[in-house]
Amino acid sequence: MGTGTPATGGFGALLYGLRTAAGLSQEELAHASGVSVRALSYMERGQSRGPQRRTVQALSEALGLDDAGARELEHSASLGRPRRTPAKDVPAPVAVPAAAVPAATPDLLPRAPRGFHGRAAELTELTRATEGEAPVALAIGPAGVGKTALVLHWAHQARTGFPDGLLYADLRGFGDTGEPAVIEVLREFLPALGVPQAGIPESANGAAALFRSLAADRRLLVVLDNARDSEQVRPLLPGGRHCVTVVTSRHRLPGLIVTDTARPVAVDVLDPQDGTMLLAQVLGEDRVRAEPAAARRLAELCGGLPLALRVAAARLAQRPSWSLGAMAAELSDETRRLGLLDVEDTGVRAALRLTLQQLPADVSGLFAQLGRHPGTHVDRYAAAALAGTEPAAADAALERLAVAHLVTESAPGRWTMHDLVRLYARSLDAGPDALTRVLDHYIAATLAAVAAAEPGSTEDCFPPPAGYLPPAAVPEFADRAAAVAWLTAERDDLTQAAAASHAAGLHDRTWRIVMAMWPLMVWRVRDGWVPLLETGLAATRADADAYGESRVLNVLGWVLSEEGRIAEAVTHLRAASELAARADDAVAEANALIVLAMPQAALGALDEAVRGCERAVELARRAGARPLVRLTLQHLARHRADAGDWRGALDTADEALAFDADDRPATADIPGILLLIVRGEALVALGKHPEGVTALEQAVREAESSGNEDGAVRALGALLRAAPDASLQARYDTALARLTTRA
Repeated sequence: MGTGTPATGGFGALLYGLRTAAGLSQEELAHASGVSVRALSYMERGQSRGPQRRTVQALSEALGLDDAGARELEHSASLGRPRRTPAKDVPAPVAVPAAAVPAATPDLLPRAPRGFHGRAAELTELTRATEGEAPVALAIGPAGVGKTALVLHWAHQARTGFPDGLLYADLRGFGDTGEPAVIEVLREFLPALGVPQAGIPESANGAAALFRSLAADRRLLVVLDNARDSEQVRPLLPGGRHCVTVVTSRHRLPGLIVTDTARPVAVDVLDPQDGTMLLAQVLGEDRVRAEPAAARRLAELCGGLPLALRVAAARLAQRPSWSLGAMAAELSDETRRLGLLDVEDTGVRAALRLTLQQLPADVSGLFAQLGRHPGTHVDRYAAAALAGTEPAAADAALERLAVAHLVTESAPGRWTMHDLVRLYARSLDAGPDALTRVLDHYIAATLAAVAAAEPGSTEDCFPPPAGYLPPAAVPEFADRAAAVAWLTAERDDLTQAAAASHAAGLHDRTWRIVMAMWPLMVWRVRDGWVPLLETGLAATRADADAYGESRVLNVLGWVLSEEGRIAEAVTHLRAASELAARADDAVAEANALIVLAMPQAALGALDEAVRGCERAVELARRAGARPLVRLTLQHLARHRADAGDWRGALDTADEALAFDADDRPATADIPGILLLIVRGEALVALGKHPEGVTALEQAVREAESSGNEDGAVRALGALLRAAPDASLQARYDTALARLTTRA
């Protein structure tokens, strides 16, 4: 490259910036344009009076400038040429603009934010992100989270590290007033760096090249606030190796990370303690100290969002007599919360509206639909059902919402919203049927999980509700483990879906969602299912649906029995069997009888329990439901064993265990484990101790390998009674503790 220091303003600086941007040496540009290296060097150093038009044209062609760029170069050159005027009135020639040396260190930063508190981790991360050569730090986070406050606080703390200037521009990427053009921003930056207005190129490219040339050897901080996208930022990057650029955005700006190695710094909501301290900064410590619990509750209701906290504090500051507890009580009403968190044109709703209006219609439409989701998490299938689209399209829209920090991926493939963002989404028009679509999605998805978890079960399907809206696609489950894992992850959302369905009067959907969770209830019977089942029962009765009522009563009775609430269990189970018998529903009646036998046995009525199970076997055979026949035999074997009929118990267990593989679950076989326990106990009781221990050991292995903690405790207990052992006792104690803790 050529030698010499470039001019710091005017034509020379512009020419130097264009040449370096094109990656040309002085020798290469001189060769391409026909201008001598010496002349070119003089021009760039500002030691040449304005070059002739033909020289400028040759340089423009060699640089590959478009028409606008060529005109800009010509205009800048013309400022340094002497004017041709009559000899009698020849003024002094116009000089090349003086070197761009500001009178004082330029400082365009807004004042430091007041009431700033906490953020130690983010400040440290921002410092780390601004290290190295020409670093670009990217502070990203949702609207109102305090990105600008964080960056300005950091910038004022770090100002001594930038002796050549601190530049700031609000790019207004999410405002109502429109974004400033690149040239507008540069017309603020360049004068701050000493360039006179007359020396600022008219084109954005020319001005950007001049900005880069001026920044090349300076130690500058450039803050670009509220950037919409990477394209808006790139022309404003100084590029000097000693310059630091900090960008804030509600979007992730992945393009800037790829092309300019920007280092993201995530800015999240404040925890309750820091949120409370922010309130204290605004309201005064005495007022917050007087109501610490209410202050913390306010911080929680504001979701840790600094914008919301400041608005709440502003309202309280206007009303000195109003207690923090009263404000917290007002905010507890979800229908009023967003309104209370707006002051004039500032607030959570305004910030979210500006974010949303930047997004395509399909993405903003999905955002509104997400407000109708009854739970707190969605996957691509639930989102697709809400929007009435395909999962792939929903996935893409969720990604766009995540980039805008309107949703967060809390786990792979699972998305959630901040509480205030969810309230805003609920306030938007989502069109008809969104709730029905997502409820029907959950019915379809849970039935798919049942089919995978309990293949061949008699209760893996039931008629769809009236007006059923089938989803475009449902999740696929490779095996029982995958299905149970999905049911476990979705349990809270399914519970909330059932509650929302019941509240909306969609009772036929309520009980179906509840009942489709039965494999998880079997797996974790002591996990507090009664309230959910009671919701399902109320829904069936609201619709006078005997079919649904008998099934919900059956499962509810079984859970109550497992919880030791025997009298209630018997009442529900008798009602279930009677409803099924009146409807001539053999399958439902058989299921009710085998479950009813458990509390009967607990009450000592073993003969009645055995008779009920024998009747259940007959009903299952009549219905031709072989998996149900096996299940009823398993229960009959258990009750015969408990009644001391060891031979009958062994024969019944062997009959059930002899069923073909097609009649057994493809994965974890809970009835099979229980049958092995009965078989082992019966063999031991009949004097065949080694065989019995072998059967019990097999039951333990199958229960432990499948993660069936309840079955493992039962099998280990039976094995301990048959063959006491210290290590076995330790395994039993561990399994029991794990089961008790989970319950």
